[in-house]
Order: sequence, then structure tokens, then C-alpha cells
Amino acid sequence: MSKSPIAQNPDIRYLGRQLGDVIRAYGGEALFRRIEYIRSTSVDRHRGIVAADAIDPGLEALTLDDTLAFVRGFMLFSMLANLAEDRQGVATEPGADLAAAVARLGKEGVGRDQVIALLERALVVPVLTAHPTEVRRKSMIDHRNHIAALMALKDQGHDETPDGEMVDDSIRRQIALLWQTRPLRRERLYVADEIETALAYMRDIFLPVIPALHGRWKRALGTRAPSFLRLGNWIGGDRDGNPNVNADTLRYALRRQSEVLLGHYLEMLHGLGAELSISTELSEVTPEVMALAEASHDPSAARRDEPYRRALSGMYARLAANYEAIAGRKPARPGAVAAEPYPGPEALRADLVEIGHAVKKGGGGALANGGAIGRLIRAVDTFGFHLATLDLRQNADVHERVVAELLKVAGVAPDYLSLDEEARVALLRASLADGRLLSIPYADYSDETTSEMAIVRAAAEAHARYGPQSITTYNISKAESVSDLLEVHVMLKEAGLFRPGTGDGAPTAAIMVVPLFETIGDLENAPKVMTDWFALPEGAAITRTRGHQEVMVGYSDSNKDGGYLTSVWSLHRASRALAPVFAKAGVAMQLFHGRGGAVGRGGGSSFAAIRAQPPGTVAGRIRITEQGEVIAAKYGTRESAIANLEAMASATLLASLEAPSLPQADFERYSVAMDAISQAAFTAYRDLVYGTEGFRTFFRQMTPIAEIATLKIGSRPASRTKSDRIEDLRAIPWVFSWAQARVMLPGWYGVGQALKGFADQALLREMLDAWPFLQATLANLEMVLAKSDMGIASHYVPLVEDQAMAQATFGRIRDGWQTTRDCLLSITRQTRLLEKSPSLDNSIRLRLPYIEPLNHLQIELLKRHRAGEEDERIREGIQLSINAIATALRNSG
Repeated sequence: MSKSPIAQNPDIRYLGRQLGDVIRAYGGEALFRRIEYIRSTSVDRHRGIVAADAIDPGLEALTLDDTLAFVRGFMLFSMLANLAEDRQGVATEPGADLAAAVARLGKEGVGRDQVIALLERALVVPVLTAHPTEVRRKSMIDHRNHIAALMALKDQGHDETPDGEMVDDSIRRQIALLWQTRPLRRERLYVADEIETALAYMRDIFLPVIPALHGRWKRALGTRAPSFLRLGNWIGGDRDGNPNVNADTLRYALRRQSEVLLGHYLEMLHGLGAELSISTELSEVTPEVMALAEASHDPSAARRDEPYRRALSGMYARLAANYEAIAGRKPARPGAVAAEPYPGPEALRADLVEIGHAVKKGGGGALANGGAIGRLIRAVDTFGFHLATLDLRQNADVHERVVAELLKVAGVAPDYLSLDEEARVALLRASLADGRLLSIPYADYSDETTSEMAIVRAAAEAHARYGPQSITTYNISKAESVSDLLEVHVMLKEAGLFRPGTGDGAPTAAIMVVPLFETIGDLENAPKVMTDWFALPEGAAITRTRGHQEVMVGYSDSNKDGGYLTSVWSLHRASRALAPVFAKAGVAMQLFHGRGGAVGRGGGSSFAAIRAQPPGTVAGRIRITEQGEVIAAKYGTRESAIANLEAMASATLLASLEAPSLPQADFERYSVAMDAISQAAFTAYRDLVYGTEGFRTFFRQMTPIAEIATLKIGSRPASRTKSDRIEDLRAIPWVFSWAQARVMLPGWYGVGQALKGFADQALLREMLDAWPFLQATLANLEMVLAKSDMGIASHYVPLVEDQAMAQATFGRIRDGWQTTRDCLLSITRQTRLLEKSPSLDNSIRLRLPYIEPLNHLQIELLKRHRAGEEDERIREGIQLSINAIATALRNSG
């Protein structure tokens, strides 16, 4: 019998004992014994000590109150187990830090000068989004992070906290607070709530971590590289299907970001003032610093011989004026003197550089390593006055209606929507070339047009107030043609963000318009759209001036549209096909990967995913969405953030500079095979999901999709429309619901049928051995199969009213899972799933005994709820079970 995963991790044993003590203390001995009995029985069942198909009799004895307590207990254990695992280290892949990547490249003949040259033009951006897959309240996450910090103190050998409390007592206290904290939100989140949650991560994690990482990389490279790692954000600007996002939320997000950032800068300046007590009686000071000191008009006699402090006092006062202009109030520590605000971050940086240069000149270089002044300069380089670049996003259908109304009211075109693509493009180009605006100030526009135009005008205000880096990108969902890109430029022109060329001048756009290709058809069409765009004089001029053009590829909707394998292969093919289009246009390509947490939405290791990108498609520039539970998992603590950001940066470096591991001839052979496999997988998936009579009803009744919709986890609706069609359902609840029922269908269905039907199994093994793309694809597939459980899923089937249809449909799903598992094991030469990934295997096996009872309880509660029982505890129990299962599965959204 193998050693249990818990026994292999002393942190899990320790935290589990502490949780048990808390449950005993606050829930009573009887509750503790019931929970412990169910826990131990479930563990024994998974270790083969009791029958595998036995449902724990202890579950049936639970009252509703006990059920709620039990679910909370298992949820908290899973949360603490996640914490313990995270502490073992995130960046376990070889080369998953920049220094190791540089060393690896050096062994392959890539010199440090080539690395530095790449970083000069590089851009690596995690983009935070509000996609609702984080089921835990921020209060729960905060307590969890306090425990992580206390565990770090234990690692360092401390028995006491800095406050004088015993570390063990403090950990138990935090777990007790978790036990007594309500896990569920009572009110639906508003956009402002989502903005504030993201701001907490920006303030506590990204603000200190990104400059520190750049300092670490400076040491590794032996020189100061540009601030290529930056932060992006969608929250407050992503209004695709979210009517709650508007110009006001955009203004609020940008104002709060700037307010938090300037407050951070003020604290750092104050700290520098305390630190730089250098006296002119003991050290020479540069004329530039003396000029800053005199310009400050600091009246303090005590600082007369301390020019650095006087200079910083004046700089503080100027920045405090910026803060007051943004926040509408003075900072907590007002400036000592009155001063004019800085016109922008560049002026603040220039003053900081003068201070830094002067400090380095004295003392033979003893103060030359940068320290706090170096970190502040790096922060200003990275964050400007805006903190995170805020993207705009809207659906192409909306832009089409807005532009049609603008053209109609202006008397330019009475019925734009009736025009074909060629006529639309000609009309839009003419409108862009015309210096006159379309919008009429006193015209009576629809609410939609009024709202959308208010957004672009708010973006123009943001550029004037926070700088052009505050909003750099406008993403178009459902982009299908060149007219989709031109329509957004017409809207930008109305706010002065697009300017037609005059004389010999080329047209310019202050915001880059980015098409999002997300369905299988869109991905196949992407190279043509971009070819047509670059063929337009306006498109060529705009991108040539900027030097690069971004294209966003969507993982979620392509998966819902065509299944896992076809989605990832279509994304790979589209990325590869775009590269020569950009090369011919002489424009650098920047891909923006719209990934989620679950494998069905592009989840899995970012390090492996970036390295598996087609050659020539990264070239130092990449943006990736981070959303929902992934944000807390990857960036919940500074340690995990450092590891994950290191992995992202090093993978980008390796993907850009490593020689392709696959010869072109092999890739062409493998591509032919993948085309055939993908088509077979696509056919199998589409036949089940879109071709099976009653499948929509089967999905909605078997899974807790309706109950998930009642969770207060996001500000936007689950569907884009009021339709109940799967096509109109958002990808997040689609994936999330299947995960709850332990089917995880979006992450594997169709793959088994395709692999089984492929005649050359030896070629499949050859492809797996040689091709990073297939390695990453099947590794993610294997993880999903290991987390799914057809035995547990079968207990959800009786929830479907039409049992004949349900049993037939589930039979197909179960057979497909078995086929997929068997084919995967054959190709990977394993006897069981994750046999070659013991760490991940242990992680999943640790959780399975804790998830299974939760599933059984969820099913019973769903039956009672759908039968019409109105006890509020049933509804709460369902929502708690959803929370607990998602926590245990980790990347299920």
C-alpha cells in the first residue's frame, strides 16, 4: 500500500491537526467525531481498505446543520492543503527562473548580449480579469494569506511573531477565524467590488514584487534591462456582455489605481527622506540635487545642511499635489510645502534619477547598488501614474450598431447594416480620412450608442490625466473582418484617439485595436483578416508607426465550440499561420492569450504553455489573462507571485531564443496527423454536444449550472443573452458546471475517439516524444482525466428527468472517458494516470477523499432543492458544496 499523500507533507498534517482542534473547540466533540469518521472512511475507501463503490453511511446521519458544518470543514481542509502545497514551491520546472533560462541559453550558444537585445523590445504582461470563477470571499483569502506568513515564520525558526504572540497560537487563531467567517457572499458583486479586490493584489503583491524581480534580473544579467514585465487589467473596461461596465466604472478603476499607486510612491519618498540624511558637511552633493533642494522651498532649519531631505521634501509635496488632484483629498501625510503637481511620471523619474546619480557618486560606490531609490525608479518606469494598463473590450456586434447609428444620424449612410463587407470598408475608410466628426452634440442617440461613445471619451480623458499607458488596447470580441477593426477606429476618432494623416503625415491611433479570434472558424479566418488589415494603407501606417500589432486568441469559446483538442490545435495553427503574415508586413506580432483556470479554458502550466508556442510567435512579447481563482492561487502571496512571474518571464525568453526543437519536416508530418486527429475529435465533440437530441436539457439538469448562477461571484450574467442555448452560455459556467459534477467534459471529450481511430500509434508516440505542443496538450488532458470521476458523475444522472435519454447520453460520455484514458495510457506508456508525475498525482490523490463526500452531499441537496423544499439551509448547503468542491479541485473554473 502506498504511503498516503498527507503523510508525505508535514505541513498538511500540522494544519489538519490545527483545523481539527478548532472544529472540536467551536463545533463540539460530537461534530468533530462525525467529520473525522467520514474523513477517515473516505480516505480508507480511496486507499482500498473498504469497498470503492460504498457510499459513506456517515453522510446519511448528518442533519442539515451538521451538513453545513461538515462542508465548511472539508472546504477549509482543502484550502489549507492548497496552502501547504504552494509552500513547497511553484516553479518546479527546469529553467523556470530567468537566471536558469539565461544559463540554459548560454549552453546553446545564445549570448548574454542576445538576451539583453531581446529584452530591450520585450513585453510580458499578466492581465487581471474579473471572470467569475473565484468562489471564495476575499476575507477567506486574507486569513489564508496570514496563515502562510505565519508558516514562513515557523520555517525561519521563530516561535514568536513580531507582536510577541506564539506562532502556533496565531496560526490556530487564524484557522478559528476562518471557521467562523461566512464563506459565501450574501450580495452580488458590483464592478466596484471587483475593482477593489484586484487593487488589493496590485497594492500588496504586484507593486512590491515587480520592481524586486527587475532588481534580481539586473543582477542575473549584469546590466539594467528595461521594465519589460508590466501589469494589465480588464476590470472596469471589459464590457462584453456586462451591462454594468460603463464610462463611470472606467473612470473609477483608473482613479483608484492611480490613487493607490501615488499613495505607494508617497510612502516610498517619505522613507527615502528618512534614509538619506546625508549632510553637506560630510559629503559633496551634485549641483542638480542642490537645485532640487533650493526649489523645494523647505523652510526647516534642521535640514539646512541636508539637501537630499530638502529635495525629497519638495518632490513629496509635488507628488502630494498629484494625489490630491486624483483622489480629491489630501494624502494621509500632507506635503510640508505647497507645490505644483508633476506633469507626468517622466518628470518624477527625472528627479529621482538625479537623486540616484548623486548618491552613487560619493563614498567610493558604497551606496551605488540602488536600494530604495533604485526600486522607486523601477516602479515609476513600470507603473507610471496608472499602475496597470486598463484594456477596453466590447463585442463587434455592438460596434456595428453604434457606427451604423453615427453614420445614419450624420446623414452619411442611411443603412450601414445592409452593406456588404467591401462597401462597409470603403465607407469606413472614407470616414476615417475625413477630418470632420460624425457625432452631433445635440442629436438624440440610443442608450447603447450614448454609452459606448462615453467610454471612448472617458478613455481620451484618461490619456490626458494618467498618460497614454493607462489605456493602450481595445479588444474586439467576435472579430470576423476588417470592418470590425475599422468600426472601432471610427469610434476612437470621435474622441480624438485616432487622427487621420494630414499632408505627408500618416494616420495614428493612440489606442491599439486588437481583434479577438475565439471560435474555431474565427481562428481559421485570423490570417486572412490580418492580411487584409495590413493591406489597407491605414492599417499598415498605424502598425508601422507603433512597431507592433496585437492579436488576441481565445481559449474558452473555441473549446466550447469545438472541444479541447480542436481548440488547442486551432490556436496553435492560427498562431503559426499569423507569423508569416506579420513578417511580410514588417510588423512585430504580439499575441494575447485569453486563458482561464481550467484546462477546458486554456489552464495548466503557463511555463509549459508559453514554451510550447510555435516558433517565431513569441519573440519576447506576450500577454496572458489571469482570472478568478487563478489570481489567488498564483499571486496570493509574494512568494508564489515571484515564482509565477519568474516562470512567465523565463518561458518567454526560452520560447523566443531557443532553437526550435522540431525540424520543419517533422512538424509538417505531425501537422498532417494532428489535422486528422483534430477533425475526428471535433466531429465526436460536436455530435455529442450540438447533435444529440436533448443534450442541452441533460447538461442543465445533471449539473448544478442553475445553482451556480445564484452564486454571488461576479458582476456579469452567466449568458450573453436570455437564450438557454449552449452557444449563448458563457464558457465559464459551462466549464465550471461540468467540473462540479466531476465529468470535466470540456477538458477531454472527443480526444479518445480521435486517438483510437488514428491508425499509426507509433507515430503518436514519436510525436509525443519530440513535440512540446503535444507534450503540454496531453499533460493537461491527463490532469483533467485524473480529477474527473465517472463513478461519482453517475450519481448526478438521476437528477435528469428523462432517464432514458440521460442514461444513453451519459453512457456515451462514460465510454468516451474510458477510451480517452486507455488511449492516453497507451501513448504515454503508463499503467495508470499520472504515473510519471508523482508530485501532481499526490496532490490530486490527497484531495479525492475530501471531494467525494462533498459530491454525494451536493447531489442529495440538489434533489431536495429541485423537489421544492424551501429550507434556506438547503440552498446554502448547495452553494457551500460548490465552493468546497471548487476549492478542492483548484483549477476548475
